[in-house]
Amino acid sequence: MGTPHAEEKRIKAIVARLKKKYPKAKIALRFRNTWELLVAVILSAQCTDKKVNEVTKKLFRKYRTLDNYVHANQKEFEIDIRQTGFFRAKAKAILTSARMVKEKFGGRVPNTMDEILLLRGVARKTANVVLGNAYGVVEGIAVDTHVRRLSNLLGLSKQSDPVKIEQDLMKKIPRSEWLSITYRLIDHGRAICQAKNPQCGLCPLSDICPSAFSFPRFMKKTNP
Repeated sequence: MGTPHAEEKRIKAIVARLKKKYPKAKIALRFRNTWELLVAVILSAQCTDKKVNEVTKKLFRKYRTLDNYVHANQKEFEIDIRQTGFFRAKAKAILTSARMVKEKFGGRVPNTMDEILLLRGVARKTANVVLGNAYGVVEGIAVDTHVRRLSNLLGLSKQSDPVKIEQDLMKKIPRSEWLSITYRLIDHGRAICQAKNPQCGLCPLSDICPSAFSFPRFMKKTNP
């Protein structure tokens, strides 16, 4: 989109406007400690944060310590998290990780990218969320479905693979914004740039977004 300088200026404007629009953007998942954060993030795959919070409200009352997870019955645990979807895979990931955290890491969720990626069910998105929110360790940018979609729409990345999108974003966005940009894009995706009903007319980025007003419902109005 134009010269490198113009594109750099556009990206700075995107970051600044999102920061102004969503100054208090933060993780929506509820948790009391780092282990519960990891559990909640694993459960959030292909599931809304709202549903995860509903499930973990009961789950975290039942399983209060890491040892409760280490000694949990997998079939029973699957029932406890069933509403989040993909419950068998998630149960296996969480309970296997619980044992690994206890046996390999002394009961503490790892605070480095290399180590946390050893846990079952933990890829870079989950790792970035846990490291950033629990330890203030910012190694990258968490790419969920909202971040992936908006990165494409805003012309920040042409990739579809989350890891490649993350690499594109890391090159373009200042490191100081890596943690917060995830939650600002998520809030924007929920409030204005909704997948099924984008509100381009209300969007503070519409004049610098290559996808603005290009959705079918807008095209119908301009091209009857």
